Amino acid sequence: MSPSSLSRRAALRSGCLQCLGMAGLFSGLPALAQETIPAQPDAAAAELPTRFTRPALDTDEGGLWALMDRQETRLRRSPFVVRDSQLTQYLQDLTCRLAGEHCPDVRTYLVRTPLFNANMAPNGMMQIWTGLLLRMENEAQLAAVLGHEIGHYLERHSLERLRDAKSRAAFGQFLGLFGAIGSLGQLGLLAGSFSFSREHETRADRLGMQLLQRAGYDGQQAAQVWDNLLGELKVTGGEEAGRRSPMMATHPPVETRRDDLLKLAGSTSGQTGAKEFQRVTTAHRFDWLQDEIKRGQYEESLILFDRMLKQHAADAQLLFARGEVYRQRNGTADDERALTDLTHATRLQQPPALAYRSLGLLHKQRMEKAEAARAFEQYLTATPDAADTHLIKTYIAELTS
Repeated sequence: MSPSSLSRRAALRSGCLQCLGMAGLFSGLPALAQETIPAQPDAAAAELPTRFTRPALDTDEGGLWALMDRQETRLRRSPFVVRDSQLTQYLQDLTCRLAGEHCPDVRTYLVRTPLFNANMAPNGMMQIWTGLLLRMENEAQLAAVLGHEIGHYLERHSLERLRDAKSRAAFGQFLGLFGAIGSLGQLGLLAGSFSFSREHETRADRLGMQLLQRAGYDGQQAAQVWDNLLGELKVTGGEEAGRRSPMMATHPPVETRRDDLLKLAGSTSGQTGAKEFQRVTTAHRFDWLQDEIKRGQYEESLILFDRMLKQHAADAQLLFARGEVYRQRNGTADDERALTDLTHATRLQQPPALAYRSLGLLHKQRMEKAEAARAFEQYLTATPDAADTHLIKTYIAELTS
């Protein structure tokens, strides 16, 4: 291939399950031959591709790049982009640490969407979704996901897929995915599963591990990411979820991926960056927890919150989140579970004001009038300007009359 025909960016990890129709669009299409990346723990010593040159506008790649530039302009204006300069800079710096000399070509955006995903468009536009950050336990895990996406880009996988599209309609459908950028947060299903073949995913894992270890991170944290994801999948899909999940239709099974990443990581150690990750994300975490609750996938959310509480058992925000999920699910014995978590949350330092509101609603449902009124009054004391003040005062009047 000539430099003018190569893509500067090639890793749109695409789409969403709302776009399930895209799954068949690229299935069975051949991939272009590529140099194999060594699948060994010392792969960090291998050479990385050099920076790509901007393609000429009159080439297929140049036209794609221009289209992605326009979609990136739309993304910048999206209300779903998180406008926190410190957090955005942190993510940009982390991406640059992994991307090396490609750093000047990458622009990172944090999109408020309660789903596990990051993706990279062919023009260097990197999206990171808040649902991914919520599920990360440390910086090394986040770096593992971002390194994987950069791996797709460095090997130009999405450009290959676009070139393999056999019709203008298919090409247009693929580009249409980008038209949803910024609105995906409203649509609520996991993204990024269907653009790449299993071979591409495996290759991106290998290159991502190389980038991760070069940056000094613990490579075994990459496997932990998939182990945690497998826990969420199994709660609704059973023990074979990692093999049968539609999300993994073109991916290696989650169990295989986890095990392969452990082999790639080898016995080398590295940093995890847990404290720094928590420092920059703490201010936003409660918003992300509420977004996860609103997603309405109670069983998956409970697996996530249980895992988080194992590490932070006396966290008032997490206790509220789990208690609220129990309250909303309202299954057998859920009211007792909700009562335990919400009561515990309100007795800790700096409890979320919403914990008092949820506790009031729970007591009201249980016909415990005095307890409900007391919880509602504590809610109003904590948030005197709450939007639902009038409604809560009405509840209190009914409960105390």
